[in-house]
Amino acid sequence: MGNIPVLKTSEVIAILIKLGFTEVRQCGSHKQFRDTTGRCTTVPFHQGRDISPILLRQIAKDIGLALEELLKHR
Repeated sequence: MGNIPVLKTSEVIAILIKLGFTEVRQCGSHKQFRDTTGRCTTVPFHQGRDISPILLRQIAKDIGLALEELLKHR
């Protein structure tokens, strides 16, 4: 996949919720999500800022999915 989209924070959070993640805590402007198997990731929640392709790739890596697999759940 050569063209990685820039997603809104709400889109990334919606994907995580579809995958079974729940918000476990928030520290400042960063929300932490965890699923029942113990996988976890942190999503920055800055007003008016989107999730960059580099950060999206890191979130996918944190939860053990390929980026393409993560984007299928949009």
